[in-house]
Amino acid sequence: MQIGKSNRVLFLYSRLMHGQMLRKDELAAEFGVSEKSIQRDLEAIRDFLDRRVAQEGFGSMLVYDYQERAYCLEQDNGMNLSNEEILAISKILLESRAFTRREMEDILDKLVVDCVPKENRRLVNDMLLNERHHYVELQHRRPFMDKLMPLSNAIRESRVIRIKYGKLKGKETVERRLEPLAILFSEYYFYLVGFIEGIDKEKAFENADDPFPTIYRIDRIEEMEILEERFQILYKNRFEEGEFRKRIQFMFGGKLRKVRFKYSGESVEAVLDRLPTARVIGEEDGAYVVEAEVFGKGIDMWVRSQGELISDYIVLKNG
Repeated sequence: MQIGKSNRVLFLYSRLMHGQMLRKDELAAEFGVSEKSIQRDLEAIRDFLDRRVAQEGFGSMLVYDYQERAYCLEQDNGMNLSNEEILAISKILLESRAFTRREMEDILDKLVVDCVPKENRRLVNDMLLNERHHYVELQHRRPFMDKLMPLSNAIRESRVIRIKYGKLKGKETVERRLEPLAILFSEYYFYLVGFIEGIDKEKAFENADDPFPTIYRIDRIEEMEILEERFQILYKNRFEEGEFRKRIQFMFGGKLRKVRFKYSGESVEAVLDRLPTARVIGEEDGAYVVEAEVFGKGIDMWVRSQGELISDYIVLKNG
């Protein structure tokens, strides 16, 4: 294949960026030039990458792999994650159980290949081998990654969406028009938070006056359409997902409530970490007195899960 030098360099650079190993003799035969010409092409790519690293402080380097006898790209060490960081991120991903087995395998493989220096990859893979082998998918086993970016774009562009959604109880499917506000992750699942358009709240909801958005599990969205129609929310009424996230448990929406209880466990830090709005207001009979602001009744589930460690649980404010 005879092409000009500039196009040839671009071909080589593209292949390197896609993770290919380049051998001079093979390239010379493919392009009908000498190995010296290919060497000059590679040096031009090396110079470009070196200048980029010098200017930006990070980037890729062209290196020669003596074992493979080929050229490849290697991330500058400043961009690589350490073995410890990769292990920590991978274990969090595995513990989350958020993805199907195939999705999880793909993500972990890309993390190791893209972020770990080549000489450390086998070590990191060996450390993860047992947990990867025993990974247990969630019961729904539905891939949903393809929905995340379209939903994110709809949120960013304030576009109305139409979804067909499988309800949690029974096999009923409902259609909704939503004003999407945020994507959250909690307790194994990704959720979409949004306001419903055109629904009879008196019939559909226990609390028709609830001013807060509704929550949907993304894996249960069976069909989705991003509409051209846009919605607008006043700045003063904008949805702040960080504040919402601090006040919700098990992704059960509902009224804003203020609760108080006594905690007699050994580590009150566990409570404060679980309920980011919680604060210790005193101690009574060897127990911590805790108050927190929360949305909905998810807090009731958590309180019951603590058994005798929590007592005197009361709702101070409901709505």
